Amino acid sequence: MVVKKKKVFLDASIFVAAAGSASGGSSLILEVCRGLCFSAVTTRKILLEAQRNVRKKLSSEALLCFYKEIGNLNPDIIKPPTKEKLSQYDDVIALKDRHVLVSALESKSDFLITLDRKHFQTEAIRQANLPITILTPKEFLELVKKQT
Repeated sequence: MVVKKKKVFLDASIFVAAAGSASGGSSLILEVCRGLCFSAVTTRKILLEAQRNVRKKLSSEALLCFYKEIGNLNPDIIKPPTKEKLSQYDDVIALKDRHVLVSALESKSDFLITLDRKHFQTEAIRQANLPITILTPKEFLELVKKQT
């Protein structure tokens, strides 16, 4: 019997935090997504944003770590959402973060993992009743721990 992996959509903040700390929660998320129960999903735009932030804020060792993690993770990279799809969420989330939310929804991911509480854990998002669970790395890891 084949068990269907749950899709975990990763925001740029997860990749940046993982590159900066091999022992932190975000690194653990990437490890979990290399396992049997979960698979990582993201977009090229998110990976480029993460790369830019690692370059700007962290060391060259962290950048190397970032590239290695992406290679080991081999995430499913989906196409960017259309402008029409994006505009449907203008009132739900900050414009700069729409692409993350809409991409996560378009990929039919079960979870969206982000460190950006300010934009993703808002009343507007709660009221939108979205078919995805948005969690921080800590919340996701606690959920995974309960399931095992």
